[in-house]
Amino acid sequence: MTVLTKSSLFRRPFPTLIAPLALLTLAACGSTDRDEVAYVERPPEDIYSEALQTLEEGRDRRAANLFEEVERQHPYSQWATRAQLMAAYSLYRAMEYDDAVIALDRFIQLHPGNEGIAYAYYLKALCYYERISDVERDQEMTELAMASLDDVIRRFPGTDYARDAALKLDLTRDQLAGKEMAIGRWYLEQGHYHAAINRFKTVVDNYQTTTHVPEALHRLTEAYLALGLPEEAQRTAAVLGYNYPGSEWYLDSYALLVDEGVRPAEERSIVGRVIDALF
Repeated sequence: MTVLTKSSLFRRPFPTLIAPLALLTLAACGSTDRDEVAYVERPPEDIYSEALQTLEEGRDRRAANLFEEVERQHPYSQWATRAQLMAAYSLYRAMEYDDAVIALDRFIQLHPGNEGIAYAYYLKALCYYERISDVERDQEMTELAMASLDDVIRRFPGTDYARDAALKLDLTRDQLAGKEMAIGRWYLEQGHYHAAINRFKTVVDNYQTTTHVPEALHRLTEAYLALGLPEEAQRTAAVLGYNYPGSEWYLDSYALLVDEGVRPAEERSIVGRVIDALF
């Protein structure tokens, strides 16, 4: 089974979402432009218009500075609130994710009832989601992405943001399950069977909807046989066979049992119930 990697996470394009202030109608191109904005007092709509034009030109960092200038010069205008969210979006486009999260947290705190609040939560989740790393690396960003995506789903059910967040949440869970599998495989290869079993059980218990469950059940069968626990191996293989009949992992488990002289068992229950009985 192929372990989920960062490249496969982002293979699915983002859907077209109707965002406040037409945030998603701009071309997504990054910039490292950090041009400072000289203070020249101007009407807020003029600065805001220049910021939009700058963003369209792909000068993301300067656009963020210009949107911030709107708030600095006209903090109590209606343009200031719009500019706060646009500044965060510009930072996101510039891939300055930490700064974008800070700006979004500030917007969320100051304007909880704003029409753009759902997008603010969604954009914050994307700031974590787009930094998810391969399973061999630390998964802090994956965990933060999962919490933020879940927040979007819980706060704004039925919205386009929630629907897209649900898709991405499935991928983040798969990523975390992949991390557990990678560690479990290493323990298994090193002969640390009890440690491996704990990792594979975590996948089966906590990530039942992910693509890694069939392999986790097979690896549990393998570890139990290595520990001389044929009945546990037999029962685990039965769960695998009932829920994933014909899969490569069940065929491998079946072959392992036969090689060990253990007769594969027949089990007539769904995975959740048998898992409860096993663990």
